[in-house]
Amino acid sequence: MQRPELHQHIITTAGNLFYVQGYNSTGINEIIEKCGIAKATLYGHFKSKEDICVAYLEQRHDAFMHSLKSFVGRKSRGKNQLLGIFDLLQDMYREENFQGCWALKTLGELSPDQKKILGVIQKQKKDLLLFLGEVVGENIPNLSRAEMEKTSGGLYLLYESAITESHLFKNDWPIYMAKSIAPSLFTELE
Repeated sequence: MQRPELHQHIITTAGNLFYVQGYNSTGINEIIEKCGIAKATLYGHFKSKEDICVAYLEQRHDAFMHSLKSFVGRKSRGKNQLLGIFDLLQDMYREENFQGCWALKTLGELSPDQKKILGVIQKQKKDLLLFLGEVVGENIPNLSRAEMEKTSGGLYLLYESAITESHLFKNDWPIYMAKSIAPSLFTELE
């Protein structure tokens, strides 16, 4: 395997382990074994398990945001774009091994001194919130900044609770519930 491919292989393998078993339950030796590489090879790519986790979180977030932007962009303007995040979440829920939000799952395992990973997760959640603000701004005319932030913040909170609760209950009813509540945030479109 070429260096970039091996680097990606380590991220993907470790990421799958982090997502399914948890960050703290996954050890470096298990990552090395699953990757089929030597310890020196792993450390030639990453200084620590924390650095692997950061790369995994960044990769998952980038892929998610690309999918979300593409998915929402294919929806007709107005209410359909505003609710697009819940439609995408329904599709994600149907995927094999749905374990909820990879970032929140990791967040739940962090100790107070793991500020690097916390910072990455906070930045990613802000990126999502900003994107939702853009979608709201493009689909609801004449909103003040405060109204836009309230609406996008409401969509964000509904999404975050839906992804967490659907994983908790192993059922997609929270996604449907969040999607049915969301239109009350933008009655301006009615």
